[in-house]
Amino acid sequence: MTVAAILIFLATLTLVIWQPKGLGIGWSALGGAIVALATTVVHFSDVPTVVGIVWNATLAFVAVIIISLILDECGFFEWAALHVARWGRGHGRVLFVLIVLLGAAIAAVFANDGAALILTPIVMQIMLALRFSPKASLGFVMATGFIADTGSLPLVVSNLVNIVSADFFGIDFARFAAVMVPVGLVSVAASLGVLLLYFRRSIPKTYDVTALRQPAEAISDQLTFRTGWVVLALLLVGYFGADPIGVPLSVVAGAGAVILIAVAARKPAFAFPQAVRQPLPAPVGAGSAEISEQHSVGDPRNTADAGDLAAAPATPDDDRPTGPRHIPVGKVIREAPWQIVLFSIGMYLVVYGLRNQGLTGELAKLFGFFADHGVLAAALGTGLVVAVLSSIMNNMPTVLIAALAIGAVGATGLTHEAMVYANVIGSDLGPKITPIGSLATLLWLHVLDRKGMHIGWGRYFRTGIVLTIPVLLITLAALAGWLTVIGT
Repeated sequence: MTVAAILIFLATLTLVIWQPKGLGIGWSALGGAIVALATTVVHFSDVPTVVGIVWNATLAFVAVIIISLILDECGFFEWAALHVARWGRGHGRVLFVLIVLLGAAIAAVFANDGAALILTPIVMQIMLALRFSPKASLGFVMATGFIADTGSLPLVVSNLVNIVSADFFGIDFARFAAVMVPVGLVSVAASLGVLLLYFRRSIPKTYDVTALRQPAEAISDQLTFRTGWVVLALLLVGYFGADPIGVPLSVVAGAGAVILIAVAARKPAFAFPQAVRQPLPAPVGAGSAEISEQHSVGDPRNTADAGDLAAAPATPDDDRPTGPRHIPVGKVIREAPWQIVLFSIGMYLVVYGLRNQGLTGELAKLFGFFADHGVLAAALGTGLVVAVLSSIMNNMPTVLIAALAIGAVGATGLTHEAMVYANVIGSDLGPKITPIGSLATLLWLHVLDRKGMHIGWGRYFRTGIVLTIPVLLITLAALAGWLTVIGT
C-alpha cells in the first residue's frame, strides 16, 4: 500500500506539472484522489478532514485573485507602475529598485500569483516604451517574477501557502502579521540586494521619462479604480477584525470581490446613474508591441541595443470617447483560478495518503532532530528541507506534507513556531529554484513565451538557485532572531 501511495502521488504530480493536452490541474488532482480512494490509500472519512483544511484557503485565494484581475482591468496596476517609473527620474537603478518594491507591495496585498502574472506584462510594456535592450528587459522581468514570491511572506493572504498553513495551525491574521511582516521586510531587502548585484551590468544607467504615458491615461474606469482603494482599506480592517469574531478570511475577501464585481458591472442598475458605457480605443502601440521573437532570453546573441525594440506607445488622442471602458466582468470571473479549488482538495487527499502510510512520519523524525537543537536549527533545517522539496515536487503538496510532519513532532513554544513559519518561508521561496517549484512560475514562463521572451529551464535554474539560496538563508535566520525577540 505504501508503494501505491507513492506511485499515485508521483503520477498525479506529473500530470499537474505536464498538463497534457491542456488538462486542468484540478482534474488531474481530482483523478489522483479518486484513484487513492479506490485503492483505499485514503478513506472516505478523510475527505471531510481535507476539505476542512483547504476550503477557506482556496476560496480566499480565488477572491483575492478576482479582486486583482478587476483592478488590472480598470488600469490600477499600470497606473501604479507608471507612477513608479516616473519617480525614478531617469535613473536606471532607481527604477529597478522601485519596480522591485512595487512588486513586493503587490505580492503582499494581492498574492504572489497576482504580482507575477499581472505586473510582468506591464513591466514589459514599460521596457518597450523606454526602448530598453532585451538584456536589460530580462533583468527587470526576472526581478518582477522573483520578488512576487520572496515578497509574499508578510500577510496570510499574500500566498495560498500562507493561508493553508495559518488555517492548519490555527494562526490568526494579527499573529501571522506580527511575526512575518518584519521577516518579510528582511526578505525583500535581501532580495533587492541580490537582484541588484546579479543584474548590475544589465541595468541601464539612464532612461527617458518622457517616453512614458501619463499615469492617468492608464485608468479606464474611474469608478472601479476609486472603489478599489476603498475595498483595499476595508479588506485590511476586515482581515484583522475577522479572526477574533470567527469570520473566515474567505468571507472577508469574498465580500471585497463581490463589491468590486458589482461596481465594475454596474449592477444592480438602480444603484448606478445611467451613463454611456463604450469601449475606448487602445492607444496606438499599446499592448501590441512585444519583444521580438529573435531576442530569446539566454541567447548569447542578444546584444542588440535599445533601438531594436518596438517604438513607445503613442499618446492617446484627446478626442477619444470619455465614457468608461466596459470591464468584461463575466470573463474575469470565468478566468479566475477555480481549478485551484479542485486541485487543493484532490492533491491534498493524495498527500493524505502518504500520511496514512506513515511517510510523513519519516519527515517528522528529521524535523524533530532539528527541533532538539534549538530555534535557529529548527528554522534553518525545516526551511531548507521544505525549500528543496518545494523545488522538486511543487510547493502546494509540500506545504501540507511538511505541516503534517510538523504537527507530528510535538514541539512546543518558539521551536514549534519556528518550524511552522519556516515551512511557510521554504514553501514561498523554495519554488524559485526550479521552474516546476510552483504552478505560478510555470504559467509565468508560458506568458513570457507568448510575448516573445523565452527563458529556458536551464537558464531559469542557473539564475533561480543563485538568487534564492542567499535570500532563503537570510530570511530563515531573521525568522529565528525575530521570534526570539517577540516570544510566543
